[in-house]
Amino acid sequence: MSITSSFTVLPRKHAGCGLFILCCDLYSKQLIVQKICYIPGWTGMECSWKMMLLLVCASLGVQYTAIRTLRDSLSGRCRGVYHCQSQHHRESKWRSFCNESWPFTEEAPRKHILLFATTRSGSSFTGQLLNHHPEIFYMFEPLYHVQQAFTNSSGGPRRRLERRALLGAYRDLLLNLYNCDLHFVESYIRPEPQDHVTNSFFRRSSSHALCSPPVCPEGEGGTGLRTSDPPEETRCPKKCGPLNLTLASASCLSRGHVAIKTVRIPEVGDLRTLAEDPRLDLKIIHLVRDPRAILASRMMTFSDQFRAWKIWNATGRQPRSVDLSQITGTCKDMVASAETGLQNPSWLQGRYLLVRYEDLAFNPQHKASEIYRFVGLELEDRVRMWMTRNTRGDSSAPSELNYRYSTTRDSRVAAESWRLHLDFDIVRTVQNQCNRTLALLGYRPVHSAAQLRNLSHSLLETRTFQPGLWPT
Repeated sequence: MSITSSFTVLPRKHAGCGLFILCCDLYSKQLIVQKICYIPGWTGMECSWKMMLLLVCASLGVQYTAIRTLRDSLSGRCRGVYHCQSQHHRESKWRSFCNESWPFTEEAPRKHILLFATTRSGSSFTGQLLNHHPEIFYMFEPLYHVQQAFTNSSGGPRRRLERRALLGAYRDLLLNLYNCDLHFVESYIRPEPQDHVTNSFFRRSSSHALCSPPVCPEGEGGTGLRTSDPPEETRCPKKCGPLNLTLASASCLSRGHVAIKTVRIPEVGDLRTLAEDPRLDLKIIHLVRDPRAILASRMMTFSDQFRAWKIWNATGRQPRSVDLSQITGTCKDMVASAETGLQNPSWLQGRYLLVRYEDLAFNPQHKASEIYRFVGLELEDRVRMWMTRNTRGDSSAPSELNYRYSTTRDSRVAAESWRLHLDFDIVRTVQNQCNRTLALLGYRPVHSAAQLRNLSHSLLETRTFQPGLWPT
């Protein structure tokens, strides 16, 4: 497409003066002055070189204004191949314009990935598969700040209306983070950041992008925090200093894709508005785990909140204070999300993948390849190397193995270790309360303590989870 302006100069009677057309080719950025032949017999004002120069200047002014107006009308959207390839612009009035040879380096569309899980389901480990991709800007639980701002000392939303507001705030923050606007989270961080700088960004050390240049100043030797360093809770803040959210936003924009992990959204249906937002190409990885294993991990990690359960496990007697909703609520949300995703509604088509943590733990290379195919990215060698180092339990850092959110372990052993520690009476109760979840996701029940402890007896059924088809 070319933008052309023309000015007609009435020729004088002398030969050599005629019509002039000035053409500006937007793509080749060339200004073409074309002289048209003299029209015999046409009389009019004389064409002096001064007049011609004046008209040329006027034409250039009009050309400049036209080009600026066109570019401004495209502000924020069709500025490159990424925007031209988005769903919005494939359907917009700029479709034909975007399909032309726009002078930008071609690049793949930005991926917006959400690791959707529940607490103690293996999400920290799974998130690292995304974190180690060099083109992914990964954030670990940024919704934590919203939850802290909305909840009181009891740890839960005070009213049902506030719960709805909380979900709305979650979605707003996710949308802004996917657009690399990390300043949006500032209103939720306490203490409030000063000049866009904070020491309180939750689990910053779990993101390589937030612990490496340009976000992290270069350390001694000009290397900064190496991407191979383990995600220790104190290492990154000490070496990198406070987090500059402006630099973090710039780093996000410099990477091709954004991935976020969250355990704070109850059901996948709560993500519908984001899935339907034309500004995003959202890919939801729904991570599930055996509810019996989730409960055992929570009892070990959150001792105060699960004190009654720990007493039950130690004594074999169920205290009256045991809150069954601590696991039944999880099962309800998990099965509701899985049913929604597998029913394959129109708003989720091509956007949902169900992954069992146990499948990833038993065969990490194969399952990681499936995850990367789903999001449309190549499984980099760096990710494969990380899996090899962190799924065999041969780490040389014992402190990392004892860390609450450690991702270094023998993945096969970690997936089934709960069977050696959880009391059979608790297991039987969870099976009765969560039987629908176990059946849908392919987890076999046990019928005796001996069967529970026998690790040669697999509790994992072979299942294929494909949206639109019931699990087989």
